[in-house]
Amino acid sequence: MDNVVSSRNTTLAWPVFIPGLLLIGSLLAWSVLLPGSAEHTFLLAQQWVIHHFGWFYILAVAIFLLLLLAMAVSRYGDIRLGPDESRPDFSFTSWLAMLFAAGMGIGLMYFGVGEPMLHYLAPPTTTATPAAAAQVAMLTTFQHWGLHAWAIYGVVGLVLAYFGFRYQLPLTVRSGLYPLLGERINGPFGHAVDVFALVGTVFGIATTLGYGVLQISAGLATLTGWETSGLGFQLGLIGAVMALAGLSVASGLDKGVRHLSEMNLALAGSLLLFVLLAGPTLYLLNAFSENIGHYLSGVVMLTFRTFSYSENDMQGWFGGWTLLYWAWWISWSPFVGMFIARISRGRTIREFIIGVLLVPSLFNLLWMTVFGNSAIWLDSHVAAGALGAAAGNVDALLFRFFDYLPYPQLTSGIAVVLVAVFFVTSADSGAMVLDAIATRGATRSPLWQRVFWVLLLALTAGILLTTGGLKALQAMTLLSALPFAAIMLVLCYGLLLGLQADRRHATRALAPATSFWSGHHWRQRLAVILNQPQAEEVQRFIDEQVEPALQSVATEMRARGVAASVTRDAANGTLQLAIPQPSLRDFVYGVRCVQQAIPAFVLRDAALPSGQRPHNYQPVTFFADGRAGYNIAYLQQQEVIADVLKQYERYLALLQDEHSRLLSAAPAHA
Repeated sequence: MDNVVSSRNTTLAWPVFIPGLLLIGSLLAWSVLLPGSAEHTFLLAQQWVIHHFGWFYILAVAIFLLLLLAMAVSRYGDIRLGPDESRPDFSFTSWLAMLFAAGMGIGLMYFGVGEPMLHYLAPPTTTATPAAAAQVAMLTTFQHWGLHAWAIYGVVGLVLAYFGFRYQLPLTVRSGLYPLLGERINGPFGHAVDVFALVGTVFGIATTLGYGVLQISAGLATLTGWETSGLGFQLGLIGAVMALAGLSVASGLDKGVRHLSEMNLALAGSLLLFVLLAGPTLYLLNAFSENIGHYLSGVVMLTFRTFSYSENDMQGWFGGWTLLYWAWWISWSPFVGMFIARISRGRTIREFIIGVLLVPSLFNLLWMTVFGNSAIWLDSHVAAGALGAAAGNVDALLFRFFDYLPYPQLTSGIAVVLVAVFFVTSADSGAMVLDAIATRGATRSPLWQRVFWVLLLALTAGILLTTGGLKALQAMTLLSALPFAAIMLVLCYGLLLGLQADRRHATRALAPATSFWSGHHWRQRLAVILNQPQAEEVQRFIDEQVEPALQSVATEMRARGVAASVTRDAANGTLQLAIPQPSLRDFVYGVRCVQQAIPAFVLRDAALPSGQRPHNYQPVTFFADGRAGYNIAYLQQQEVIADVLKQYERYLALLQDEHSRLLSAAPAHA
């Protein structure tokens, strides 16, 4: 990688790290040195964005949702996130379980009771009765926590997974611009994209951590009677929880995040089930069904709603709720998108979209129904309005809610633990994602780098809470998400170009390498078939037959003025010939050693478990466009050269198709 220091000390990409750190540091320094000026300017900028770019946020999120739905039902849905022969790394059930876990976090704990209650007390649209107000409250909450949020995450996750696993590019945001910029993604444009992703992610996660520390403080006050509202206590709480996050980072992903996430998933599921059974169960089940129906029937209106025709001034509500949510989700999209991309290799695009849109959304909506509808029902049937009267303090509202259910101390304690662990896992996972962005996808970074990002998140949340409270965090989220929303639209265009190239490759049929076999060397071919070659033999074949053939082609190409190189990756056991092309993905003809289990029907003991069956190995081709490769074990050097040239001829035909398409799309001139 260019500009990445690959040493024991750091893997940071300086053109991303230094500008990103300077931008974040400048904003934080301004907040510390001139807090009044910074807070005033942040809030003015927030109002300016709401007034001038509210429409942009709404249309951008609408495009994300419509694009994913269109891809799911189109022919592009059959394309795999990886080579054609790849299969998912996780079973469908395990994958859904991980998506289920991804839909949870501090936000659900903080807003599960608070948002429905606030919309119930002050509905965004006119209502005639309390029942109508409750319905509007749940519809609005579903809008903010349903398909739109996961469409934002899904777009970034799909771009990362597609270009990372199918184009074999680094798992970073800039890779989505490859169809537009080619190798220039490694230049200033690519650096700028990753800088915006880095800054937006820092402020987005810091906002979430701000919600978390306020709720933990309120929960501890409920459980212990301590005075926890002071800024000093909250900053100390940030330090303590982030220290735990640092320990989690140091223990590694498997031991840290995975175990904490599994514990939190069990606790959250138990708390959800308890509220469902201890609360008005039948009412909640009926409400969930009606909420889903009401949401689906109004999703088009909700997608494009900007309150332009409202007689009341709704811009304050619109900016403080819907636009802030869209900005929050956009700023979190590199974080959540990278997680769902990592676990989705081998899935088809259709599977990815359906899973990502439906599974987490359904859980979010179930959570909001159980907690939100329970709170509204308790306020009108049990609390006699007392719960609504406490809604002004959203930080403590969840714990006031538990007071009207059995075992309030126990449930409040579980809630504090949940928020604290979500705090730790958000900081832990966020540090890993920030490190991936700042290193352009490096997989083995030193420990100090990940700890550094934990410290930066703690510092950002602490400074903004000190200088402007939650409003400063929200303002920074809204501002930092704006440029990244524009980048996401460009990523969508890049994704479409990549998918179109995939389809053009798929429509040009190419005979397999067997078409070059004329019957010569039949004894050798028979020996290969009967021998079931092992890895050492395949590697010898690659060294003695394939590499000289590729070197011969590369030498002749260079003699004719075409840049060509042959490279070997010892770690992955691959050999490839590459010819760069700025207007389309590079031409790549590669060969790797692939392990395959001998089928049961050729074994004497067909009942032998697949894990205990002997294996053979094959030299299999691979290409830049993700097409399935084929076995070339029986080819001689001249036949390998013929195979390379036929692939290159096909590649040149695709270039000609692309050139013709661009000419036909260009405007005519008189």
